[in-house]
Amino acid sequence: MKKILLIEDEKILSEMYRDKFTEAGFEVLVAYESKEGLALAKKEKPDLIVLDILLPRENGIAFLNWLRKEPEIAEIPVIAFSNYDEPNTKKEAIKLGAKEYFIKTDYTPEEIIKEIKNYLK
Repeated sequence: MKKILLIEDEKILSEMYRDKFTEAGFEVLVAYESKEGLALAKKEKPDLIVLDILLPRENGIAFLNWLRKEPEIAEIPVIAFSNYDEPNTKKEAIKLGAKEYFIKTDYTPEEIIKEIKNYLK
């Protein structure tokens, strides 16, 4: 079973996506902020990280910077998933290794699951 780490601070969204990802056959870990997510990534070594960009304290860009400096987890694929639709932030996330930058309102949960499955083949 593939393991996904979801880093999302909005509790309702994190619960909904956790349930959808679980129904799709994934093991799902949830973190609500960047440092918690980094600690979980180090401990659990997920197959994929789904990362919100707007997070409390340190944002998703800070998370990507930290992740890439940790050799044992630096290669874990990350999909940025946010409502923050700002071109420079998108460019920065991709530059730091995010495979995709999805705007939440443009995708249904089913479409996100389809994208995730493409990365976990």
